[in-house]
Amino acid sequence: MTLPDTAVNPAGADRTFQVDLRGLVDLLSHHLYSSPRVYLRELMQNAVDALTARQSLEPAAPVEPAAPADAFGIRLYADGSVVRVEDDGVGLTEADVHTFLATIGRSSKRAERIAEQRADFIGQFGIGLLSCFLVADEIHVLSRSARTPDAPAVEWRGRGDGSYTVRTLPASARRRPGTTVTLTPRADAGEWTRPAQAHALARYFGSLLRHPVTFDDGTGGTGGPSVSVNPEPAPWARTYPTPGARSRALAAYGEEVFGFTPLDTIELDLPAVGLKGIACVLPEAVPAGRRHGHRVHVKGMLLSEQAEEILPEWAFFVRCVIDAESLRPTASRESLYEDDTLAAVRDALAERLREWIARAAASDPDLLARFLQAHHLAVKSLAVHDGEILRMLLPWLPFETTDGHTTLDEFARTHRTVLVTSSVEEFRQVAAIASAAGLGVVNGGYTYDRELVHRLPEIRPEAVVADLDPATLTAHLDPVDRETELAAAAYLAVARDALAVFDCDVALRTFQPASAPALLVDSREARHERTRSRLAREQEGGLWGDILGALSQEAPRAQLILNQLNPLVRTAVTIDEPELARTSAEALYGQAAMLSRRPLRPAESSLINRSFLDLLAHALRKDS
Repeated sequence: MTLPDTAVNPAGADRTFQVDLRGLVDLLSHHLYSSPRVYLRELMQNAVDALTARQSLEPAAPVEPAAPADAFGIRLYADGSVVRVEDDGVGLTEADVHTFLATIGRSSKRAERIAEQRADFIGQFGIGLLSCFLVADEIHVLSRSARTPDAPAVEWRGRGDGSYTVRTLPASARRRPGTTVTLTPRADAGEWTRPAQAHALARYFGSLLRHPVTFDDGTGGTGGPSVSVNPEPAPWARTYPTPGARSRALAAYGEEVFGFTPLDTIELDLPAVGLKGIACVLPEAVPAGRRHGHRVHVKGMLLSEQAEEILPEWAFFVRCVIDAESLRPTASRESLYEDDTLAAVRDALAERLREWIARAAASDPDLLARFLQAHHLAVKSLAVHDGEILRMLLPWLPFETTDGHTTLDEFARTHRTVLVTSSVEEFRQVAAIASAAGLGVVNGGYTYDRELVHRLPEIRPEAVVADLDPATLTAHLDPVDRETELAAAAYLAVARDALAVFDCDVALRTFQPASAPALLVDSREARHERTRSRLAREQEGGLWGDILGALSQEAPRAQLILNQLNPLVRTAVTIDEPELARTSAEALYGQAAMLSRRPLRPAESSLINRSFLDLLAHALRKDS
């Protein structure tokens, strides 16, 4: 750590920042790193980068996970009293120790000799060693450089109070070049430094590392003094006897990582950025817009299990495990830095998912059907913005229609004109009546559905798509004869007066099914317009209020259409008692409003309760 000059500085002279190391460690633990467990990842990362630098000096050195015992590698040791990480990397000279270990923020990977190879290293920020102070008060480093033959060993001890010491030791103090970092954990750090936990963390962070990593808990068990942390390469880097065996192995790995059996496994390979991995298709639907985190490794080291930014928002039907060479981690190395490379990777992975959907549509209809059953919303989201996917999958996507849940392709074969509602509520109001009248109506109230239905002519040019409006529906309802309408005129006048408070007109028609006594035709937009006009009139008085009142007459009104084919309506229109006629009209309005399944306004709820009680009271008086 760079320490302040103790000399008295004259006025105007440059001064050195004073660093409170304990405060800095607290800052790291609460605002940079998510957990003290990252100390082991940082130590392993430094070891990996040291091995990478050593490889640049000795390119023929074996460093694969399955390499011989004498290969360059990383050895971890944790017995409950100490944690030790040893590597056969490039090591440090005494000058390196003073320059890099004692200066916060400077990374040895910025050395001139290897600056041009910086992309080969995981760490880029030079603060990783400080994470060890999250679990220990002292860090002991013993290193010997591989750059100079017969280089002496160097010992560095850094303490949490900001002080450090450096000693030069004989070369015999460390037999081979490399570095050993030893921590004596604090009593409160046992959760992260016990042997079992240290082994689990090593597996968690380093299972895909390319360098051999071993762990020893000091017990010398039956399996030998140490066990391999990464005994095999990543599953996509292995060879398999058949394509089927490869697919099963990748699916099994996805199940092991994520805890579910994938509907299918998509292999990912982007050579330009050194990215490989798999995308596991979720077997069940997920809420729209919910983005799962993805497991991202950078050069084999686990970066994050919650990297949402690796895929676009519409791809919430998969979870990925990837390992990349060229993605840039943030300072905490727990997420990805948003740059042009990440944007290009995101676009390329999105294209891989589109290709998988295209292959399923072309060659595996059973898989496509299972996929769409679970994830039709995600595909609809994609189809809105992707013309190719739209043309490929729109005929397969399910929609709610007056013929039930069916595909647009099948629906358009039956109905040359396809009507689409603007809301779920509107569809529920008219579905039964429209179906009986032979109209083909699609529920356009769900996310993306209305927009996709309107694009049906791009796939079927002969199809005609139009928005459903009240006039279209009422035009298909049969009028009653003149004598019947005149006989019901007095009742209709009472009904219109009773429902005027809801800006609702009343008409008498005949339509199927006869079991439906009334149909309430209204739209959300019309209700909003009426509410806006009413509030404006209440807030504005005088001439302006009168003008708004005149304009509001043009606002579309709701319409309660009574069904003359219904026995109850035929009886109601003959009522000559004004109060009972009014109550029956209110009851018919309330029943039609409830059947629309839209939220009821307080006044409507009050009307329903009042009309029910009034009708009950009338029935009781009649019986008595």
